[in-house]
Amino acid sequence: MSRLASSGTTSALAAALTMALGLATSGAKAQDLYAGKTVTLVVGSAVGGGYDTYARLFARHLGDHLPGKPSVVVQNMPGAGSARAAGYVYSSAPKDGMTIALVQPGAVVGPLLDKSVKANYDPTKFVYLASADSGTRVCLTLPGSRIKSWKQVQSEKVIAGAAGTGASNRDYAYLHKNTSGAKFEIVSGYQGMADILLAMERGEVDTVCGLDWSSAKAQRPTLAKEKKLNVLVQATLEPNAELDELGVPNIMSFTQGEDNRAIVELIVAQQFFGRPFVMAPGSPEGHIKTMRAAFDAVMKDPKLIAEAEKMGVDITPAPGVKVQDVVQRMYASPPRIVELAAKAIRE
Repeated sequence: MSRLASSGTTSALAAALTMALGLATSGAKAQDLYAGKTVTLVVGSAVGGGYDTYARLFARHLGDHLPGKPSVVVQNMPGAGSARAAGYVYSSAPKDGMTIALVQPGAVVGPLLDKSVKANYDPTKFVYLASADSGTRVCLTLPGSRIKSWKQVQSEKVIAGAAGTGASNRDYAYLHKNTSGAKFEIVSGYQGMADILLAMERGEVDTVCGLDWSSAKAQRPTLAKEKKLNVLVQATLEPNAELDELGVPNIMSFTQGEDNRAIVELIVAQQFFGRPFVMAPGSPEGHIKTMRAAFDAVMKDPKLIAEAEKMGVDITPAPGVKVQDVVQRMYASPPRIVELAAKAIRE
C-alpha cells in the first residue's frame, strides 16, 4: 500500500473515531439532562379536577420519553384560574428545565382580557411545549336537574357555579350571559370543577359552563357513557362530531350581532390549546428542544393512549410551536374587540 493511501486510510479512521466519540459524548450529554433527576409538573388546579387528571396521566408516561428516564411528580397549585401556577413557573421556579406546568387557557388569555390584573408573567414569552387537547367547552346539567335545554337557560333563572376570577367556568358563564342571553345567576368561589360538580349533585347550583367535554367525560364517565349528562350547548368554532350526534347546539346559533360573534370567536380560540404545557422563558435551549420532542412522542405513546381511552380522556394534541403562534395572534387582535371581549367575561 502506498504511503498516500495509508495516510488517507488513517485519516478516514481518525475521522470516524472522532465522529463516534462526538456522538457518544452527545448521547451522554442528553442522558445527563435528566438521568437521576426529577421533573416537577405544576398543575394549576386542585386535586380531582380535569386538569389534575391530565397532569397525572402525563406524569405516568412522560419520563419514558426523556433521556435518562427521570421521575415526574405532580404538584397542585390551584388559584386564580391557574394564574398562580403560571406566575410561579415564570418568576419563581428554577429555570433549569426541570419544572414545567399545565395551566388553564384562562391563565394564558387572562392578561390580554383583564388589564386590572397585574400578572407576574407574560403569556407571549412562555415556552409552549404542547397542548394535550384541542377541546370543546360545554354548559351542562346533571340528570336530576330541571334545566334540560338552552332555551330554558334563556327564559328561566339558572344558577351557574364558578370558581374565582380567571377560571374558565366563570369566564364562560359571563360570556354566555352577556352575548347569548343566558339568564345566569353566577355563584363564584368554588375551589375547582370537582367542587362545582359536587355542588350540582347537592342541588346548590344548576349548571356549570366552560367545562371541557373531555373533562366532563373523565370526571363523570358513567353518566357520559350512558348519555345521561344534559349538555346544553357547545362552544366551539369547529363543531364537535360526538356532540353533534347528541344533538347539542353550537353557541354561535344563539349569538346575535357582529360584535358578539367576534367576541365569542376570540374567547373560543383559546380552546385550540385546551391543555397547554409550558416552560419558563430563559430555560436552557437543550431542555426546551428535548422536552418538546418528548411531548410529541408521548402524545403518540400506545400505553398513554390506551390508558386515556380507558379513563375516557381525549387526546387531541397540538404541537408547542403552533400553540405559540396562536397565542401570539390572539395578543395581536384589534384592541376594540379585545376590550369588548374583556367586558363580556366580567360581571
